Amino acid sequence: MRRREFLHGTAAGLTSLAAGGYHLSYGQESKPKRVALIGCGWYGKCDLLRLLQVEPVDVVALCDVDKNMLNEAGDIVSTRQKSNRKPELFGDYRELLSQAEPELVLVNTPDHWHALPMIASVESGADVWVQKPISVDIMEGQAMLAASRKHDSVVQVGTQRRSTPHLIDAKKKYIDTGRLGKIGLVEIYCYYHMRARGKVVNQAPPAHLDYEMWTGPAPMRPYNEWVHPRRWRSFMEYGNGIVGDMCIHMLDTVRWMMKLGWPIRVTSQGGILVDRESSANISDTQTAQFDFGDTQVVWQHRTWGKSPDSKYPWGATFYGENGTLKVSVKSYDFIPRRGEPEHADAVMELDEYPEDRTEKDLEQHVAPAIRGHMNDWLKCTESRERPVADIEEGHISTASCILANLSMDLGRSLEWDAPHGQVAGDAQANERLARDYRADWVHPTPEDHL
Repeated sequence: MRRREFLHGTAAGLTSLAAGGYHLSYGQESKPKRVALIGCGWYGKCDLLRLLQVEPVDVVALCDVDKNMLNEAGDIVSTRQKSNRKPELFGDYRELLSQAEPELVLVNTPDHWHALPMIASVESGADVWVQKPISVDIMEGQAMLAASRKHDSVVQVGTQRRSTPHLIDAKKKYIDTGRLGKIGLVEIYCYYHMRARGKVVNQAPPAHLDYEMWTGPAPMRPYNEWVHPRRWRSFMEYGNGIVGDMCIHMLDTVRWMMKLGWPIRVTSQGGILVDRESSANISDTQTAQFDFGDTQVVWQHRTWGKSPDSKYPWGATFYGENGTLKVSVKSYDFIPRRGEPEHADAVMELDEYPEDRTEKDLEQHVAPAIRGHMNDWLKCTESRERPVADIEEGHISTASCILANLSMDLGRSLEWDAPHGQVAGDAQANERLARDYRADWVHPTPEDHL
């Protein structure tokens, strides 16, 4: 019997709502949930520390292939959790799952490492938080969805725009009420100069990094300082470029706000058109059209030049019959055809959570959204309902972005057959729904979880 089945199948599994969060209640005493983090880099710590702000969980284990990063995370967590205990430290997620037996697992690895730890975590009986994009190929996402459903795991994807206070407000005010009227076109975009520039020199990996394990199922590239930490997104071997990093957030926002499912067709053009000198192999210029039938969603990114609107360098613009709505992580603006414009800024909670003021590298305007996302996940681990960013929603948004890159590579539109999980009438495209895994690693399939 798995731990979750035991807890929910006995009298000890009664639940209670605790101040600031949700946890299991054992008679008159509360027992905090056992939590593990896999991937202790920038956003791994950011997510875990937000969880500690909303719920007195017991962080029992951390995992990372960088010993320095792992030890630093352990020290930080020991000062932030109530027990002041330093979690057990692991270099292999499989050992963590078998020895620490966490109830909640956060998967915050680089993108090429999302699928296998997430699947192993739900197989162990844990509920999971997994960062976006959920996968780097479509079959990985299909397998992750199948595994979560088979094992009845509550999986929250880190597309926290769905829990962003000012965006929830905008959705209710202008879209749910119909104030915008019919929306036929949404533009989504990113004009950040975020693609690494220049040449990088290959070198031996540092002694504190297990580079073999860091690479895992991805193709083995020579190590260089862009690979680790944080600039691995410069290479398609580890992710899906800027579309997979930034488009997914805004596409998922639009899908959530407008209640859209799968696109019926995806078309994309672009490539490395301006900065051909960089060692990076991701596109510097790309457009993509996601055809939802009555609504067209069009993406554009440029890692050069200037943003058309300095207030909205990364965001979404909804064009409705009765006005225009611009949204970003920092604000929204509603410009009606008639009447006065309306504006709101991101909610900040610096007085309620003073740690936000000094925490290294924290995006302060995003912290409330992560806390809201964590609370939604915790609530659903008790009710067994699907969270706002359920794994299926994360799979749709992720796969749509992967299809955009595939369309750009193949030079043609791709018609998506959602019921069958494949591209209609395109054998060449379907052959690329799963990438090759490196030797010793086995690519998951949805059939593994029938």
